[in-house]
Amino acid sequence: MPEKPELSIVVPVYNEAGCLLEFYRRLSGTLNSLGLVYEIIMVDDGSGDGSLEIISRLNAAEPRVKALSFSRNFGHMIALSAGLDFAQGAAVITLDADLQHPPELIPKLVAKWRAGGQVVNTIRKESRGAGFLKNVTASFFYRLINRIAGLSLPANAADYRLLDRRAVDSLKQIRERSRFLRGLTRWIGFRQEFVEFEADRRFAGATKYSLGRMISFAVDGITSFSAFPLRLAAYLGLVTAFFSFLYIIYALYIRIFTRQAIEGWASVLTAVLFIGGVQLIFLGVIGEYLSRIYDETKQRPLYIIDKQIGL
Repeated sequence: MPEKPELSIVVPVYNEAGCLLEFYRRLSGTLNSLGLVYEIIMVDDGSGDGSLEIISRLNAAEPRVKALSFSRNFGHMIALSAGLDFAQGAAVITLDADLQHPPELIPKLVAKWRAGGQVVNTIRKESRGAGFLKNVTASFFYRLINRIAGLSLPANAADYRLLDRRAVDSLKQIRERSRFLRGLTRWIGFRQEFVEFEADRRFAGATKYSLGRMISFAVDGITSFSAFPLRLAAYLGLVTAFFSFLYIIYALYIRIFTRQAIEGWASVLTAVLFIGGVQLIFLGVIGEYLSRIYDETKQRPLYIIDKQIGL
């Protein structure tokens, strides 16, 4: 019977054929130097570039490389969650295959774990190749979500982390579909440690996080941990109602106690259009929350597995 792994490595893979061999070379070299029993679980998230074939060849040469293959693309967070579901190690490390998460950092994560850390997070000191706009928007997002959700997420946190078995088992109990793992790993508590690193450029291929996906990722984070947008709608409604009431009193005063005509149809029309626009915006916010509730009530599985290799 194979020995139970002490360390599991979970790697989401989506069209990373150009990175996988170099990634495995660096990862296996680092893991072998640790002297731990380990497994590598690669989660193929519906790749269409031959990534699964490369993983199959790696498994044929090294049985410690295992794989899950989804029936279609379910997303980065779901792929990470599936890997956590199948990982058997006393500690689990999640990292990406594009080599922006350097495998050589793993010994530092393991050292923090051995010293008592139950969740060892990584923080990017610098992202080579990241544009100015991405850095600014990321900083704004973390400040916003920390203020409205009270998570105390460090800026530039990454999905490169080590989780103790107790932390993994706690995350496995959370089956919500809109998953923001950076927030969930803070929410579960336990002893949290941090390691800084410099993110390299992608080894090959293009980023899978387009502007649309980044916006969706931010919306998932905010709506998963805070109802502040809904409260903001109520606050803005109260303020608008208050000023509207003052305007009604002014209009009645002009009409009853003076002979002046109430002018300013343009300003009235502008106010009506503004209020209507605000109402439509917050109807959209409410609809966003309702759609997430609807998704949860359907109770569909988080992912569907097409193939398993070595598991």
